[in-house]
Amino acid sequence: MLEMFSYTFIRNAFLAGILASIACGIIGSIVVSKRIVSLCGGIAHASFGGVGLGYLLRFNPSIGALAFGIVSSLGIGSVSKKAKQTEDTAIAIFWAVGMSLGILFISLARGYAPDLFTYLFGNILAVSPFDLCSLLILDIVIAVGYLLFYKETVALCFDEEFARVRGIKTFALYLGVLLIVATTVVILMKIVGIILVIALLSLPAAAAGKFTHTLKQMMWLSVFLSMLFISAGIFLSYVSDLPSGATIILFAAAMFVVSEGFLRIQKAVKRRSLSGSCH
Repeated sequence: MLEMFSYTFIRNAFLAGILASIACGIIGSIVVSKRIVSLCGGIAHASFGGVGLGYLLRFNPSIGALAFGIVSSLGIGSVSKKAKQTEDTAIAIFWAVGMSLGILFISLARGYAPDLFTYLFGNILAVSPFDLCSLLILDIVIAVGYLLFYKETVALCFDEEFARVRGIKTFALYLGVLLIVATTVVILMKIVGIILVIALLSLPAAAAGKFTHTLKQMMWLSVFLSMLFISAGIFLSYVSDLPSGATIILFAAAMFVVSEGFLRIQKAVKRRSLSGSCH
């Protein structure tokens, strides 16, 4: 087992997994609590338009993806709050338009786009030092935001009307949350791909929410579970010679199912013990 760490790309993959877990654990907990998981998928797919524009105009596709991600997140937030459209409708619009523009731009670009599938499916085993630095900076920004706006974020997630009455600028805070979600999605998209980003922002936080009672506890447990899922997925993909991204997702999904089953068994045992004590 230890011989796998003799490879630099394996060490980088595990380090990227740890750094990604911090971002996904904190942001994923907010996303799950606020019930905007589908928004992450919308931003990720809308950002694909920026990838296509980058290939068409010959600049870094990641920059285009970030620009499209920010614009789409602000657009979704503004349309859903100000235009009185439902959030899922706004997400569907930006999702479809972004993906369509990406496909259109790529079809107009000359030559072959060699890294195109990286943005769709990712490759955590090909993480570069620049990617690690980007993840570290992202984690620092998220940690600072957590320290400065934790109470406001809790109010936004669980009782937005109460937060508004208390004088919190909920619309500005909501847009700020969407901006950091968009940045997280785009940075991770290049490293792990669109599909794994959505999984990492939902499965660990959803599992953590079953065993915690506060957002802070949920965040800490979600970070730990993300590290566990990614590390175990990378290890299983290495020993089984399977795609790392798919292995991580399937392992995370399996653990989520196990946690759900454990809770159901626990509740059944409690009900049985209570009924027995009544008799």
